[in-house]
Amino acid sequence: MSTHKNIQSEKGKLLHQLHHNGKLLVLPNIWDPLGAVLLESLGYSAVATASASIAFSNGYPDGEKIPFNDLLLILQKIVNRVKIPVTADIERGYSDDNSVLKENIKKLVDIGIAGINFEDSRHDEDKLISLDEQCEKISIIKEVANENDATLFINARTDVYIKSVHLSDEEKLSEVILRGKAYKEAGADGFYPIILKKKEDIESIIKEVDLPLNILLLPGIPDFEILKKIGVARVSLGPGFLKTAINAMKNIAEKLLHYEGMNKVAENPVTSAYLNSLISKK
Repeated sequence: MSTHKNIQSEKGKLLHQLHHNGKLLVLPNIWDPLGAVLLESLGYSAVATASASIAFSNGYPDGEKIPFNDLLLILQKIVNRVKIPVTADIERGYSDDNSVLKENIKKLVDIGIAGINFEDSRHDEDKLISLDEQCEKISIIKEVANENDATLFINARTDVYIKSVHLSDEEKLSEVILRGKAYKEAGADGFYPIILKKKEDIESIIKEVDLPLNILLLPGIPDFEILKKIGVARVSLGPGFLKTAINAMKNIAEKLLHYEGMNKVAENPVTSAYLNSLISKK
């Protein structure tokens, strides 16, 4: 195995361990190398990207609108700047064609990506991908990783709570559990029922599916202490980190437009020297 593949595999193994060490893994999803080195410098054990954040910050809507090769270049830059594992939000893998999906997964592991988020719906459709089709794709992803001596953490996202609005709360929970078990059987390493909030449902899913569970930080979710107590493995922010940054920029920009807020800029403790020290670290 080449040194490059060894490094990827070691990072993939570490990412697995971070989901099974009994601690809550908090991931403020980033979109560029600077955000990645910032988190690494603060002591984070891994970094995750958000598809929406990368798309928005590069002038595209979310939903696989940014060209895959452009995304790949951004991810390569992020991986190259940090020593910790990088897990990438790849939506639907940028293809409905399984042969192209295979190629894309190989490209991702070749640049050193240690984990992925993989969704079971398309942005432009109000329904889920069929269970059989999604399981086939997860199996293909696992197969490609194995064939390339890679360790890739597959965080299988389900959009039941977004797309299945016609179902009752009980039916949604049943569908989530059904998909979680099937995705695990297909090779998923983690489970991400996006916009899941209810403590009781979280507990049921953890018990029934028996995969590390990822929760999105949204208003109404249990606090960190409760999430840790009930066994949630991972909390991510999606585009929430970008929204926080843009909100700060927007507030200052509105003040400057009216010749106010000069002190907000002048007294900012984040200096050019600090940013340069971050990005200059090897």
